[in-house]
Amino acid sequence: MCKHILNAQVAIRAPCCKLWYDCAECHAAAQTHPLAKAAEMAFLCKKCKKAFRKDMAVYEESDEYCPHCDNHYVLDAKTPQAVVKLEGEDIRVDARCGFPVLSRPPADCVRLG
Repeated sequence: MCKHILNAQVAIRAPCCKLWYDCAECHAAAQTHPLAKAAEMAFLCKKCKKAFRKDMAVYEESDEYCPHCDNHYVLDAKTPQAVVKLEGEDIRVDARCGFPVLSRPPADCVRLG
C-alpha cells in the first residue's frame, strides 16, 4: 500500500529495475537509482489485478481507464496530510467556577442563579 498517494488505483512497473511500485516516490524510497522513463509503461490495476500496457507517446483521455474492468485510474491524488490538534479547555469543566462538572464544587465557589 502506498503511503504517498492514498487513492492509487494502479501499480507501475519501473522500466529500470522491472519491479512494481505504487508511485514514483515509493520507487525512490526503495531504490538507489532514479526511475527511468519509457515510452511504453506497464500498469497493474488494483481493482481487477490484471496488468496492461499504455503507450505514453499517444496517451489519450480514453486511456485513463483499465482496459479489463473499466476502472478509472487517473484521479486527483489524495496525499496524507499532517493533522494539527489544538489543545483547549476541557469541556467537562464548568466555565462559571472552573470545577469539573462531575465532581462537587469547592466550598468557596458561589453558585450563580
